[in-house]
Amino acid sequence: MVIDPETIAGLFGVAVLAGAVDAIAGGGGLLTLPALLLAGLDPVSAIATNKLQGTAGSTSATLAFARRGLIRWREAGPAALAAGLASVAGALCVSLLPRPVLDAMVPVLLVGIALYFATARRMSNEDATARIGPGLFALTLAPAVGFYDGVFGPGAGSFYMIGFVTLLGLGVVRATAHTKLSNAASNLGSLALFTVQGVVIWPLGLAMAVGAIIGAQIGSVLAVRLGARLIRPLLVVIACTMALRLLSNPANPLRQAVARFF
Repeated sequence: MVIDPETIAGLFGVAVLAGAVDAIAGGGGLLTLPALLLAGLDPVSAIATNKLQGTAGSTSATLAFARRGLIRWREAGPAALAAGLASVAGALCVSLLPRPVLDAMVPVLLVGIALYFATARRMSNEDATARIGPGLFALTLAPAVGFYDGVFGPGAGSFYMIGFVTLLGLGVVRATAHTKLSNAASNLGSLALFTVQGVVIWPLGLAMAVGAIIGAQIGSVLAVRLGARLIRPLLVVIACTMALRLLSNPANPLRQAVARFF
C-alpha cells in the first residue's frame, strides 16, 4: 500500500498519546487500532501493526519502571515468560476458539474489573500480603492472560493488573510496572508470529513505535509521580470504555441477547 507522510505523521501522534495512556492504565489500543483501520489497513494487518507499536510502548514503559527499581525480577520474570509463550499459543489457536464467547464475556469481565478498582478499599501504592506465590501465579493467571492476549487482546493489561494487585498483593504503581513487563512479553510473542506471517506494515509500525516509546516515557513518569491517585480512576475509565467499545459492535452476541430480551 502507498503511505503518504501525512498519514504517518498522524499515526505517530496517535501513538504518542496511546503510549502515555497505556503506560498508566492500559487500553492504548483503543486509540491506535481504530486509527490504523481508518488509515486503510485491512483488519489482520492493522492488528499485526498495532502489536508492533504496542510492543515498543510496553517495552519502553517497562524500562522506565525498571530504572526506578519498581520491578522485582524474580517474581515478574517467570510471569512475563509464561505470558509470552502463551501468547504465541493463543495466536496459533485464534481460528480454533469460539470468538462469540470471548465477545460476550470480555465486556462483562471489564465492567467487573472497573467496579473492583472503583470500590476496593485497599488501593494504594503500598504492597500487601500475597494470596498466592509468584510461581503459582506464573503457572496460572499469567499464561491465561497471555493466551487471551494472543487470541483477542482487549483488556489484557487490566486482567494482568487485577491479578498483580489481588493475588500477589502489589501496590498500584509496582503492579503497573509488572503489568507492563507481562504486556511487553505477550505483545512480543504475538508480534513474532505476525512477523513470520508477513502481515506487519513496517513503515507505519516503526513510526508508531517511536511515538509509543515517547508516550510511554511520559506516562510512566506520571504514573510514578501521581501513583494511585491517577492510576485508579484511569483504570476504571479505560475498562469501562473498552467494554462499551466492544458492545458498540452490533454483531456482539451479548448486545444481541440483551436486545432480544427487551
